[in-house]
Amino acid sequence: MKTHEQFAEDLPLYALEELKGDERLELEKHLETCAACRREVQFLRSDLSLLGLSAAGTRPPVRSKDRLMRAIAAEPRGTSAPTPVRRRGLSWGLIPAVIALGLLVWAGTLLRQNDELHHNLASLAALYNNTSAELKQAQERVRLLSAPDAVQVALSPASAQKMPHATTIYSPSQKRLMLVATNLAPAPPGKAYELWLIPMEGAPMPAGMFKPDEKGNAVMMDHQMPEGVTAKAFAVTLEDAAGSDKPTSPILIVGSGL
Repeated sequence: MKTHEQFAEDLPLYALEELKGDERLELEKHLETCAACRREVQFLRSDLSLLGLSAAGTRPPVRSKDRLMRAIAAEPRGTSAPTPVRRRGLSWGLIPAVIALGLLVWAGTLLRQNDELHHNLASLAALYNNTSAELKQAQERVRLLSAPDAVQVALSPASAQKMPHATTIYSPSQKRLMLVATNLAPAPPGKAYELWLIPMEGAPMPAGMFKPDEKGNAVMMDHQMPEGVTAKAFAVTLEDAAGSDKPTSPILIVGSGL
């Protein structure tokens, strides 16, 4: 089944009566339901009619015709008329067809430009959507950092060796938190660090997975906190990269949320 754009490419040939067979029947069926294509056919036929009229020669004056007839009568009988010199050139009758061909080329150029315009518009729309999403994320982070009740919690190593360091910032009203960590050891293959929210009562709750970069730094942004939960502390353990619903390894760093 042809698309609307494919039918539009056949309209000049249809207006010139050059579209035959099944293609013509298929286009005529499309014209029954497409007002835009019907109007385009009317415009094309009007242009071709004007081009055909513009190719018609002017009628010579009657006086010129009389002078020509008298000159022919005065010529001596039996004298052979000189053979007219055939001039090379384009017949006036072919001008409408040549112009129509030019119109077809022009219409094809317009269709290609239209396709390029649609492609450019789609690219601009995708760029706008990506920019809007990034702007929304940045606004959410600023809201968390500037919230009046935002609490910053520094996490220190559970052992005496205090090399890794992490800080969580969370807002109970926005129910969101973020984590910034430094000096973390690289996570082994298949492993990742997991942040735990330790509530006032109950078991630790998973609060997000993260991996440090080659310098041992890590940032976990925009994690949503459970509703109605007050954090007593935060802790970090090393778990499977897919995450765990409860700690399975010793706590590496921990910090109080009170």
